[in-house]
Amino acid sequence: MRRFDAEKLRATMTRVLGARGVAPEAVAHVVASVIQTSLRGVDSHGIQLFPHYARVAETGRINLAPKLAFEQTAPGTAILDADHAYGHHAGAVAMDHAIQCAKQVGIAVVAVRNSSHFGAAAYFALRAPAAGCIGLAFTNADALVKATGAKHSFTGTNPICFTAPIEGEQPFCFDAATSLVSWNKVVNARRTGGSLGEDWACDENGLPVTDANAARSLQPAGLYKGYGLSIVVDILCALLAGGGISKDLLPMYKHVEVRRAISHCFMAIDVARFAALGDFAHRMKDMVERARGLEPLDPAAPVMVPGDPEKRAFAERTARGIPIDDAKLAEFIATSADFESALLP
Repeated sequence: MRRFDAEKLRATMTRVLGARGVAPEAVAHVVASVIQTSLRGVDSHGIQLFPHYARVAETGRINLAPKLAFEQTAPGTAILDADHAYGHHAGAVAMDHAIQCAKQVGIAVVAVRNSSHFGAAAYFALRAPAAGCIGLAFTNADALVKATGAKHSFTGTNPICFTAPIEGEQPFCFDAATSLVSWNKVVNARRTGGSLGEDWACDENGLPVTDANAARSLQPAGLYKGYGLSIVVDILCALLAGGGISKDLLPMYKHVEVRRAISHCFMAIDVARFAALGDFAHRMKDMVERARGLEPLDPAAPVMVPGDPEKRAFAERTARGIPIDDAKLAEFIATSADFESALLP
């Protein structure tokens, strides 16, 4: 297992996308998102997706210089037509707009249509606490999650991310797919030859399977509960924005020359409209510390709150670099030989 130097990797990725004609603002958000996500230990949505993002810059799926256009429907609501931009770019612009509106009116919602895969939802929701806001981010995705009681899939992994400021540390961050695992874990298992967890995925007949190559759909988290939440996300994204529901979206890795028209939704809540920001952040700190202080089942595995594993990974990977397996490294080198120089000795 080799490791990338994060800053050298950032510079190389920036050059690679820039050479393909991607607009500078879009480059900045794609690169920042995948680097941040891998540093936080979320490999399924981090740098491992970069070769795909570089590829679709050449196939016509992505508008390399999009004209993002807002329709401000009320002081606290807006719709963004992303013009088939990278989702990382469209999402950051939409989240920042929601934050600006929330600072004016207290709470804001921005729906996005005609976008593409946006990576990790945390990249957007984490922008809100820096402005004293609670942040929420959602996206729909192609239908890979099995409907409860059905043989086949109906919704996407359709993640939910919630962030809030905490006194003295990085924000609270709950970021989870409404499926039990992400589809990229299946993709990674196919690449590495690994097996799936017994309750992760189902075959073409809707039956549980551990062979990654036989997987055709994912199990929803909590069965009907995750299934229901995934429909809620489709409502917030596709129906509010006027886009297609999960069942109507093209797969991420097929027909890469065709634009996907994915929809997102972002919300921001100005904490100061409800409580003094310092008091809120202090109470958040007290709450998470009380949870962390619970007696663990295993003394070697202390109780954590959502976001704690990512904070630990960020500290470790910032110091030691971002790991990359040999098969994925070969994809990077095939994308550009310059990635060799971004590896740590």
